[in-house]
Amino acid sequence: MIGQRSSIASPYLLSWWFAALVLLAGVPLLAQEAKKAPPQPGPMLTDGLQNFETPEFQVALVRSSQTIAALHPKQDLPFDFNPGDRLTERSHDGYYHLGDVDIRLRTGKGEWKDYSTALHRAAVKPISQDGVLAAADLSGAFSDPIPLLVMRTWSLVNGKLTLRFTLTNPTTAAVEIGGLGIPMIFNNDMNERTLEQAHAICSFSDPYIGQEAGYVQVTRLNGHGPALLVIPDGNTSFEAYKPILNPHWKRGQQPKPEIYTDMTRRGMTFEGFYDWMVVSRGFADNEWKKAEQWNPPTSKTLRPNETWTVGLQFVVSPSIQSIETTLAENHRPVAVGIPGYVLPTDIHAQLFLRYKQPVKSIDVEPSGSIDIQKRGDASNREFTEYSVTGKQWGRSRVTVTYDDGLTQSIHYFVMKPQSEAVADMGRFLTHDQWFDDPKDPFHRGPSVLTYDREANHIVTQDSRVWIAGLSDEGGAGSWLATAMKEYVQPDPEEVAKFEQFVDGVVWGGIQFKDGSKKYGVRKSLFYYQPDELPPNYYRSDLDWKSWTSWNKQASEAVDRSYDYPHVAAAYWVLYRLARNHSGLVKNHPWDWYLEQAYQTSMAMVHFGEGLAQFGQMEGDIFVAILDDLKEEGKAAEASQLEAAMKARADHWKSEAYPFGSEMPWDSTGQEEVYAWSKYFGYTDKAEVTINAIIGYMPTVPHWGYNGSARRYWDFLYAAKYSRIERQLHHYGSGINAIPMLTEYRAHPDDIHLLRAGYGGVMGALTNIDQQGYDSPAFHSFPDMLRFDPLSGDNGTNFFGHAWSTATYVVKHPDFGWTCFGGNLSVSGDEVTIEPKDASRTRVYLAPVGLWLTLDSGQFERLIWNGKTGSLRIALAPINQFTTQARLRIDQPTHFAGVGEFHPSATAVKERGAYSVALSASETCMELTQ
Repeated sequence: MIGQRSSIASPYLLSWWFAALVLLAGVPLLAQEAKKAPPQPGPMLTDGLQNFETPEFQVALVRSSQTIAALHPKQDLPFDFNPGDRLTERSHDGYYHLGDVDIRLRTGKGEWKDYSTALHRAAVKPISQDGVLAAADLSGAFSDPIPLLVMRTWSLVNGKLTLRFTLTNPTTAAVEIGGLGIPMIFNNDMNERTLEQAHAICSFSDPYIGQEAGYVQVTRLNGHGPALLVIPDGNTSFEAYKPILNPHWKRGQQPKPEIYTDMTRRGMTFEGFYDWMVVSRGFADNEWKKAEQWNPPTSKTLRPNETWTVGLQFVVSPSIQSIETTLAENHRPVAVGIPGYVLPTDIHAQLFLRYKQPVKSIDVEPSGSIDIQKRGDASNREFTEYSVTGKQWGRSRVTVTYDDGLTQSIHYFVMKPQSEAVADMGRFLTHDQWFDDPKDPFHRGPSVLTYDREANHIVTQDSRVWIAGLSDEGGAGSWLATAMKEYVQPDPEEVAKFEQFVDGVVWGGIQFKDGSKKYGVRKSLFYYQPDELPPNYYRSDLDWKSWTSWNKQASEAVDRSYDYPHVAAAYWVLYRLARNHSGLVKNHPWDWYLEQAYQTSMAMVHFGEGLAQFGQMEGDIFVAILDDLKEEGKAAEASQLEAAMKARADHWKSEAYPFGSEMPWDSTGQEEVYAWSKYFGYTDKAEVTINAIIGYMPTVPHWGYNGSARRYWDFLYAAKYSRIERQLHHYGSGINAIPMLTEYRAHPDDIHLLRAGYGGVMGALTNIDQQGYDSPAFHSFPDMLRFDPLSGDNGTNFFGHAWSTATYVVKHPDFGWTCFGGNLSVSGDEVTIEPKDASRTRVYLAPVGLWLTLDSGQFERLIWNGKTGSLRIALAPINQFTTQARLRIDQPTHFAGVGEFHPSATAVKERGAYSVALSASETCMELTQ
């Protein structure tokens, strides 16, 4: 029976993962804390609040500081983008508010000095100015006397709420401003809130770090409108995005305010706040000097009596999907990259630019890394179309300068063709990461073990024992990636090695093969038990004293449900390869692998009942196993598995937001919640789930953030550089792409789903380096800005890629014929599509809602005739292991006038797919309605 659902503040949070965050990050045990006394107002609230209205907002300012106390959009007045419900507890020193400012400056070549209005609260000096809502002299509000005059105004500019800072140098010496940060303070603080409360009142913010065209979008957790956009006032630049970190403190001690910190405690329910950096050279030359910044760092030098004004505007977008339209309506540049901002070198990509001024110049850095050519007006003549081709592997910045001088940076990642990158990964996993030590006391060989890319060796010991223990996401990641690589792109040598791993390490090792725990999946093969190992066996440079160093007994526990999908996926992949190919899988027949997958699925619900109440990452694997049991005629097994999964789905159906996990808030369970909600016809819950994903999975002109579902604590558990930090294209990207793209196929008129979902699919591939090493994610903080070197939990991300990689063909009203995952050409009524995705086994033709998938074989090309409605398909030639293609034809949505597609020639349908014999050259077939 499924247990009682946990909320953000429930006692169930005291799982071993939650304890991890407590110990690693200093987060208090929310559920065990004594009841707090009501917070007492701080010095900020002495003079009360000042209220006013704008065309879009009801606004409250704190009188003494003139910072935002509440920011209510008139489209939904009860909602507040600001953490206004916690104003009292946040009214003390060290808490940042919207309207504060951080400054780093120096005179001459002296040392940089830091100043902040958030550190010690002192009343600002109000100034009366015509035409403004509020104005103040901030010069006396900084933590130390500052050699500048700093004025702040809140005003209406063309009906838009506008925040401006005017800095004047009254001294006789030049002052260089190397850091000017405007804190972006919105209500992403979920501490001590239930999931229902968080989805009702909290928001996430995502940056487009695009220089003078940059912006921050603030989206509600429930995915509903309105959304908030923070845009530059004039040519204020968005150069970098600096975290406002909390100070170090020990439990039981009162933390002290520090420069550039916020006193709100960071953890899995609070990511932290950020500074919009207008200039950043003072940080780039110091704390960030080892990192390659997104944009060229600059500073601003004020000569004596010189003045500099920067500012931001706050505008409302009716919905997340209409953000780009809102930008255009507010005369801001809009960039739309198709298929996104990850550029395989064999893809003919498109870039669409929209702005009131024409483009003056386009520069690419590094020079020659991208070829970009103007093609002319798009279907919507508000846009200008450019062709974009990747040339040089790695990060690339395209800087567009418009006639009015405004600059916009668009951030791309150029990679190898998808099939080459995935092949590289497969070779790296099964060679560089292949571990086969017969003397290993933990019996971990033969296997694909965790890898340290900086040290360039396999990790056989880590005090977080799962890392070297082949289980949990952090230890199973590399072998899960191997399994999914073979699903997408089977290689005989790699498949043979993976079979060795399954027989030699999974069955009877990671997974118990007999006894009371049969089919149970243990938490780790590696453990810390010094009395069982030779003296000095364990590395002395690691800390073995924390809870993360499980002993043997703890490592053999089988109650963590999240360990089961990895094992189920391994069996399922080998089942599919054995069933649909000849001679590729040799150790067991196909039905053995399907039985193992089924038993593992049932064992998850049995042994991992406590955590199985939550959606699992990779949970789509269980839907696939159920579908295959049905198609194989295994009715009894299918009935049992379906009943077990329906009990879980029924529980989710009863909840408003069933998106917790062993963490109080998470972005991993949505994938499986959506899958089973769709399967059992719970469309209302599927819609709630998709909206939640839309809320935390942005689409912006930046490869790192586009389609990057929010993750910010997993570096603690499965990375070399362990810290709470926004992770770019961690496994949330890959797995959340699955429901986004599934939903798009049912609603092909909503291209936002496709753009964000495909961004997640491609983001997973950016983690693969030029030699094939696969990182778990990219560090977003500006002191690092690089991929983590510990392979860790990379496999779940690649699972999402493997599950979703496909070619999508769209005819868009603004952009015309476009292609995601392939190339297309148009000649009269015919559109020719060449799939270039990693598998070349899936194609979606959006104009008719047609979803084609191959269980075996590959697409070479497809030719769609829009006039006759026919589709000609060329299949890849026969090979040693693939003698027939197995084609599935689905139409997730139906359009008026579009019939059911079927093969024009006689074809045998078996197990839901049409069998097509392959020949030594291309095999052609035709689908008609």
